[in-house]
Amino acid sequence: MTIEQFDRITQDPGVMGGKPCIRGMRVTVGMIVGQIGAGMSIEELLADYPYIEREDIMQALQYAAALAQWREVALVEV
Repeated sequence: MTIEQFDRITQDPGVMGGKPCIRGMRVTVGMIVGQIGAGMSIEELLADYPYIEREDIMQALQYAAALAQWREVALVEV
C-alpha cells in the first residue's frame, strides 16, 4: 500500500499542526488509533463523531499500520 492510496487522510500545516487527519477535519489518525487501542469500538467512534464514516476509521487504521512498517535507518558519518 502506498501513501497515495490514503485519500481520506490529509496533512495540512494549518490543521492540528500538520498531523495526519481525517478529510481535513480536526480528527487525527492518532486520536482514532488511540481510541481503538483503548477499547472503543468502531460503532462507538461513529456515534461520538457523527461526521466521520466507517471508511475514515478503516483508512486511519491502515495508515497507522503502514507507518508502523516503515523503517528509518540512521546514517552515521564515518
